[in-house]
Amino acid sequence: MSKSQGEVYCVRFGKLAPADAGIASWQVGGYSVEHMEIEKKRAVVLLSGGLDSATVLAIARGQGYEVYALSFSYGQRHIFELEAAKRVAASIGAAGHRTAVIDLRVFGGSALTSEIDVPKGRTADEMGHGIPVTYVPARNTIFLSFALAWAEVLGASDIFIGVNALDYSGYPDCRPEFIEAFEKMANLATKAGVEGRQRLKIHTPLIAMTKAQIISKGIELGVDYGLTSSCYDPSETGVPCGECDSCVLRRKGFRENGIEDPIETGT
Repeated sequence: MSKSQGEVYCVRFGKLAPADAGIASWQVGGYSVEHMEIEKKRAVVLLSGGLDSATVLAIARGQGYEVYALSFSYGQRHIFELEAAKRVAASIGAAGHRTAVIDLRVFGGSALTSEIDVPKGRTADEMGHGIPVTYVPARNTIFLSFALAWAEVLGASDIFIGVNALDYSGYPDCRPEFIEAFEKMANLATKAGVEGRQRLKIHTPLIAMTKAQIISKGIELGVDYGLTSSCYDPSETGVPCGECDSCVLRRKGFRENGIEDPIETGT
């Protein structure tokens, strides 16, 4: 017998057991397979608590991974998102959820980590030009480095991140070429990689999707978007401002799906 992600393969008979056959007996050509344990592949998923990362967590789990969610308290203005991350991780069924504490306010340079005002009321055309002040210097490089470290400890070869090259507001660390370069570096950077025990893959399932497509996929997977928080400048109780780029893109995505945002409706 050999095992694969979420299923059991019988070499002799060339058949797959159902994914839930781990503790039951299964008949193959008159033979009984009993008490076979299913070994799932592990994956680290970056989870901010926002709409995109919640969808990615659901995608990874839907693909049969045992998911480990990683969030960051990095001095962000929108700290409320961490409460959302806890709710999302529990709702989707993460096997583990850690929050790493780092303080990017020591550098500042972003409206999310300093006293710079968050841009509001921008048009889609304005969002499509230049890199906005909500860009946090090297944030995804830092986050992926932490994810790489945890993946090595877990014996995982897969990292999921919700970067997007369409509705990404011009962030340079959301581009495919950045992800490709980091993945190449990551496979040179760890003991597990050097010893041949890990071949890291960074998954970017949202990279070419619009916000509307992301929401549609999440709804298909049963994501409760009422648990998420996307706003860059929410109130202390998490009420979204409704005017920052993130709020505008989120609202547009729900409207294009012909449905109300559960955060706005309170459902």
